[in-house]
Amino acid sequence: MKRIIVAGIGPGSREDITPAVVKALGEADAVVGYQYYFQFVQPFLKKDCLCVDTGMKKERQRAEQAFELAEQGKTVVVISSGDAGIYGMTPLVYEMSRERGSDVEVCSLPGISAFQKAASLLGAPIGHDMCIISLSDLMTPWEVIERRIKAAATGDFVTAIYNPKSHGRYWQLYRLKELFLEERAASTPVGYVRQAGRDDQAVSVTTLEAFDPEDIDMFTVILIGNSQSYVTDGKMITPRGYYAEDKKEDVKPGQQIMMESFRTIASELQRQDWPLGHKWALLHAIHTTADFDMEQILHTDEHAVETLYSKVAAGELKTIVTDVTMVVSGIRKGALSRLGMEAKCYLGDPRVAEMASTQGITRTQAGIRLAVEEHPDALFAFGNAPTALMELCLLIRKGKAHPAGIIAAPVGFVHVKESKHMVKPFAHIPKIIVEGRKGGSNLAATLCNAILTFDDAQQLRPGRDL
Repeated sequence: MKRIIVAGIGPGSREDITPAVVKALGEADAVVGYQYYFQFVQPFLKKDCLCVDTGMKKERQRAEQAFELAEQGKTVVVISSGDAGIYGMTPLVYEMSRERGSDVEVCSLPGISAFQKAASLLGAPIGHDMCIISLSDLMTPWEVIERRIKAAATGDFVTAIYNPKSHGRYWQLYRLKELFLEERAASTPVGYVRQAGRDDQAVSVTTLEAFDPEDIDMFTVILIGNSQSYVTDGKMITPRGYYAEDKKEDVKPGQQIMMESFRTIASELQRQDWPLGHKWALLHAIHTTADFDMEQILHTDEHAVETLYSKVAAGELKTIVTDVTMVVSGIRKGALSRLGMEAKCYLGDPRVAEMASTQGITRTQAGIRLAVEEHPDALFAFGNAPTALMELCLLIRKGKAHPAGIIAAPVGFVHVKESKHMVKPFAHIPKIIVEGRKGGSNLAATLCNAILTFDDAQQLRPGRDL
């Protein structure tokens, strides 16, 4: 019977060869393949089976020999490691069949691919959408490979890397790491397995930042996790989402929308390795404004969000003072109640109008003067009035105000930039600043909310108090 069976023999262990492939090998009149692989299939062959083995890079020669034998009426098995359809012989055999106009029947039998074997050894890293990329530029231009790398990184695919290095290709894996770090967090899990399924098998788990291309050779398969992947007990896991489905019953519709929005924003950030406190404030700012310029203009002092939240959680920070009532309106009442806090604006206080009139200052300045008298250690949040922020700076310098923190987000064209520059020298006060002219009451409020909900940041679960 004129027949070619292209069979994947798995990554290198007899136990990983499928029964269908074992059966085909046992019925073959001839087996054609790379000489190294015959050690794995020899026990399954008939005594009179013809073995045609060739060296590396002889794929076309192997396929031609297979057709010549099959056209003589033999049943021929062409063997390929892993799955023959993945960077293997199957596509070539089908292409050659068309080119020759051959009447030989061609079929393929799947095998366990190296990335599947590696995944099983690493844990469960390919539990969600994934892709495979070969770094070999022997038949694919590097420009094309690089575009595919960027697409995989941007698309948040779990990514398997084949042919990562060779004697002549040493820099491509460094470039891949560089491209992934532009899109993925430095803590993204990376697993790699050398000689999967063979005697000298070695399994390693690390992070994208710590991953060293020098540890990799041509016998290694690499798996890069997505944004949801994690490591537990030395195993790399990419969740499918079953437990998330169980938790959805505890999530209100509005919160679910906000969570999905935050995940979208996080995936589109230019930098993926922002410190958690800054990232949490940044996500709130972009969610409120739909303005990705925030990634360039939002400044947080080191650990500012974490420090302020710890004061709230410890009961040391009880009051938020705002420059205008619109900021108070945007601070979540549920969060304030849950944490035993209050948010106040003094503009409606009867004393403000009188003080502004008699002292020749703005009403927002007067409001800050009254607030400092009663709450000198509050968290002060500014979303409208640069004069109010400048007033607070003056009172700090006079020793009358000792804010727990400052959110500086006034908006406008007059004294706005100056007011933000004035607050920066107070290095001992945790600050969140929206640089330049941009700002607003909604922005100041959402930055307050970021502080109040920082305990939700690690799980990226905003909107608890909606």
